[in-house]
Amino acid sequence: MSFKKAMVGGLLVGGVAFLSSGFASEWSGYVAGEYRYFTQSALDQQQFNDASVSFSAAPEFYHSWNDGDDAFIFSSFFRWDEQDPQRTHIDLRELMWIHAERDWEVRLGVGKVFWGVTESQHLVDIINQSDMVENFDGEDKLGQTMLNLSLIKDWGTVDLFVLPGFRERTFSGKEGRFRPTPAIDDHTAYQSDSKDKHVDYAVRWNQTFDDWDVGVSHFYGTSREPRIIPTATAGGIALVPFYDLINQTGLDVQATLDEWLWKVELIHRSGQGETFNAFTGGFEYTFVGVMESAADVGLIAEYLYDDRGADVAFDNDIFVGARLAMNDAASSELLFGVIADVDQNTQFYSLEGSRRIGVSWVLSVEARFISAASNDALAPFRQDDVIQLEFARHF
Repeated sequence: MSFKKAMVGGLLVGGVAFLSSGFASEWSGYVAGEYRYFTQSALDQQQFNDASVSFSAAPEFYHSWNDGDDAFIFSSFFRWDEQDPQRTHIDLRELMWIHAERDWEVRLGVGKVFWGVTESQHLVDIINQSDMVENFDGEDKLGQTMLNLSLIKDWGTVDLFVLPGFRERTFSGKEGRFRPTPAIDDHTAYQSDSKDKHVDYAVRWNQTFDDWDVGVSHFYGTSREPRIIPTATAGGIALVPFYDLINQTGLDVQATLDEWLWKVELIHRSGQGETFNAFTGGFEYTFVGVMESAADVGLIAEYLYDDRGADVAFDNDIFVGARLAMNDAASSELLFGVIADVDQNTQFYSLEGSRRIGVSWVLSVEARFISAASNDALAPFRQDDVIQLEFARHF
């Protein structure tokens, strides 16, 4: 089934469920306006300069029946962007039926799954494809078709995944920002003869031991992270995404020890060029009730390592940051961090903040600043410093 057909089907099913009586049903979501200002001129003359305006909507629907043992979830996302046609897109984030029993649970449809514990990056999070036109940090994800069976035992929870179909990573267009030069080509290449029809598989075990949360996972299938290969074409050199078949084993651990959070993510991947290992780990220490107020301040430090070396952005880097939670009626929050390369003069600065206004409105601010050495993996984005404001109406 195509995603267009899935979206139409989801709307119809959601509409029927919403009109049903005697069941728990709820609509939620938001509509938002966004303003982005780029403080420097683009590297490529085809890219826009200065500012852009966009509008987004993210409706969600939840419906449960059978005393809550069965549920239906629908969520979608739409954005219109005035500058980059590739950033104007619609996606079915979730269209999922869930059935729960005492010691097992099944999920079927299109869904999102998150794995990971660290702040600066999520190495083990591999089920869903990143929606890179939404945000450069890769936190936004596309929906993934899946069958997920969870076995809930005293010795831990085992999640089994069958993942039919593949979503290509989204990239900014020729006019857009946060892209290399030249722009990523529209054509893609796959190792698998099945291309985007390849069926992937994943398994994860997780368990809590007192203050420790441990997860071990394995994934086999099409890599969500393509290799970008310069390719000669009739029009010159093009950057073509190539999707390998990979095996990835991951470990994520978090220890909650009073005011300390200790976090580790580790992966071992084969099939994508040479076999490699990557690691992210560190801590967050929270000062509770700073200066006898309701505010909490968390200090974060992490180390990022990838033995592929300078071919990737974060091969030998240190992340330091601070999180401020005001714990007020407006849910005011602020997160600041910087990732600095140990070997080169490269820094990636990030700021995120939000505050609720009234009952339904939320004002958010984000800023990204990149100072990169000319031979660093982040060098193509060194002119893409941006300040972003979003005003959202939640319902």
